[in-house]
Amino acid sequence: MALQSSSFIISNTLNRIHITQCCSPRQQQPAEQFAPLANRFQRRLLLGLGSASLVALGANFAGITSFLLSLSPENGRNLKLDVLYPIRGYSRCLDTNQGFEFIYPANWVGDQTLLYRAAKKRELELPLDPPPLNATPKRSNISEPVVAFGPPGSTGELNVSVIVSPVSQDFSIEAFGGPEEVGESVVRTITGSGQRPEVKGTLITSTLREDSLKNAKYYEIEFRVESPSFRRHNVAVCCARRGKLFTLNAQAPESAWPSVKSDFYRIADSFSLTT
Repeated sequence: MALQSSSFIISNTLNRIHITQCCSPRQQQPAEQFAPLANRFQRRLLLGLGSASLVALGANFAGITSFLLSLSPENGRNLKLDVLYPIRGYSRCLDTNQGFEFIYPANWVGDQTLLYRAAKKRELELPLDPPPLNATPKRSNISEPVVAFGPPGSTGELNVSVIVSPVSQDFSIEAFGGPEEVGESVVRTITGSGQRPEVKGTLITSTLREDSLKNAKYYEIEFRVESPSFRRHNVAVCCARRGKLFTLNAQAPESAWPSVKSDFYRIADSFSLTT
């Protein structure tokens, strides 16, 4: 009986297993089970690759965006994309508040000395404590640069800066004469008009660049300033419009001039008004 009961149990169990295999729905194979998941993963992978590509372009990862823009540099510069991404080694400074722009070497950084000085000046202009009632405001006739760039870690002897000075609405640079007369006037002003005999200035070239579309005239001046303690090479651009005198000045020690000459010419030629 025990054996019969055991045989019956085993037989009954095998029979139920057989019935279950025959009558239950067909079990899916592993490939079929994971097919929807694989399709979903593939879609997410493609979406992730697309997003990663956009992030890489947006962040200029490994210089991808700069490389692509360098394939058509003029189009990129016309769209002002070099404000965000360097194009062929140059970035763009675009000051929409003052109304000017120019390009400079992409590895240059903002002049920290200028930033600290501007912050200190702003702090003095807007003190936290109210001024005394009998105080008279002090005005400085020295114009500070609104922007300045130079190589990282430099002492400030090599840089490019822009000064925007207020002038009368009818001010005209042409009143000083032609390009050469304007150049000589600039050099005399920088050297102190002979009041500092130890400082000497030499005008190298002075030319006029006209932009008929913006109705602007740019005086490009190259000159050298030297004294017993320094010798500097400068390239400057002057332009006036609507009560503002714009002066871009790129300066370098005379010893560094051969290595930065092409950069300075590119900077000067790119300077223009935006309004």
